[in-house]
Order: sequence, then C-alpha cells, then structure tokens
Amino acid sequence: MQDKVTFEYAIIRVVPKVEREEFFNVGVILFSKRKKFLGVKYAINPKKLDAFASDQITINLLNAYLESWELICNGEPAGGTIGKLELSDRFRWLAACRSTIIQSSQTHSGLTDDPENELNAIFKKYVL
Repeated sequence: MQDKVTFEYAIIRVVPKVEREEFFNVGVILFSKRKKFLGVKYAINPKKLDAFASDQITINLLNAYLESWELICNGEPAGGTIGKLELSDRFRWLAACRSTIIQSSQTHSGLTDDPENELNAIFKKYVL
C-alpha cells in the first residue's frame, strides 16, 4: 500500500445534441500529482457516432478536437497557452464542465502504483 498514490480521472464524452443530454464515452483523462503523470486515451467508435450524430459531427472533426486535448495533456507547444500550464492546471482545464459536444464527466479518484496502467484499465472498462 505504501507505493500507491492518489489519482483523479474523468471520462471524455461526446454529446452530439447538448440539449438532449445524450452521450457516449470516447476517452479517459487521468492525472496523478505525485507521479507527475497526465495522460489521455481515446477512441471513437464509428458505429456509435453514426447512430448518435451521423448528420451533425464527423469522425475527423472529433479526432481533431481530441488531438488538441492530447497536445494540451502532453504540454506540446501546439497545445497553446493551456499546454504551457502546470500538469494540475491542464487537468483541471480539460476536466472542466462544458456545454459543447465534447465534455468530461465529474472527476473521480483512486489509488494506484501505475497511472498509465490505471488509464488503460479505466479506458477498457468505460470506453471499449
């Protein structure tokens, strides 16, 4: 138990019609302050996208938005001003409430000794 550290995560959702509040999960963002880890993993299921929003959103558009989340998460220069912030601030910005087509769930917490493994496990459980 001594090697375990706290982490926080949020599920990334696509909300094609915000007013209807319907969504499907496409990814996970996970942050561990003590391990200095901020990671994102996503995959868009084309069949779900087609069923939810075939006429409103393209998979290319969603991928472009999620790629920008990844740039911010990784602190890449192409991530802009937000990408230059501390890990915790980047996580808070990405996990903040929005009323757009890409939203995140409330944040949840847990204990882990391997944040990357935890990211993959949560992704598998809630997205795939």
